[in-house]
Amino acid sequence: MLTLWTDDPLLAAEADGAGIDRIGPDFERLDKKRRQRGLDLRISAHRAEQLPAVRAALSHAQLFARTNPVHAGSAAELEGYLAAGIEVLMLPMFTSSDEVARFAELVAGRARVVLLLEQAAAFEQLDAILALDGVDEIHLGLNDLALSLGAPNRFGLLATPLLDDIAASVLDAGLPLGIGGIGRLGDTSVPVAPDLVYAQHARLGSSAALIARSFLGPGIDLAAEVRRTRERLAYWRTCEPGEIDAATAALRACT
Repeated sequence: MLTLWTDDPLLAAEADGAGIDRIGPDFERLDKKRRQRGLDLRISAHRAEQLPAVRAALSHAQLFARTNPVHAGSAAELEGYLAAGIEVLMLPMFTSSDEVARFAELVAGRARVVLLLEQAAAFEQLDAILALDGVDEIHLGLNDLALSLGAPNRFGLLATPLLDDIAASVLDAGLPLGIGGIGRLGDTSVPVAPDLVYAQHARLGSSAALIARSFLGPGIDLAAEVRRTRERLAYWRTCEPGEIDAATAALRACT
């Protein structure tokens, strides 16, 4: 399940044709500049006014949006997104089961609810969160989770017992698991080879990821890169266990 964040109808149409499953804006703004001050992380400027055009550009993909955390204006915010035809809503930065329950209550089954687990406090309440009605998927947000845990970097988290425990809990609860984002195969601009990250998706049982900006740009055939990505992910799911172990060791060595 590959997801692309965009409010550009032209890019949305290209991504839809390339076989990306979920496409739509990232609306998370609240407190994000403070939390990510000094970090080379993206803060979206996507606009809700673009939703009708993005929706019209999609023939196959689901219309998706990441919302703000639960706040005083959540009810009005969510009603606007649902009226625009959003099919999948991702909740970021929650720290308690009460916040999740409130979000699910506001959505009321009108869209698929994906929880972006990225706070240590939320992990401490994971069993209660997984037991709530109205939660459809769990996605691990590695950037903020690494910050919350004081981890050296987000890639190193993938090969830790903590991620093993979270993944096992989510899957045991019968919910699909997604993890962070994935880069384009062969991208040498990142500190960890994307293929090593792909292997961790297979090891942990992840079936969803965001696609990185490295998939986009001049001279890149998005459809071809999406095909390569799916083929490589499928390889890791069927390879010998020793290959996964070697990839995990290589990931630990470079993080």
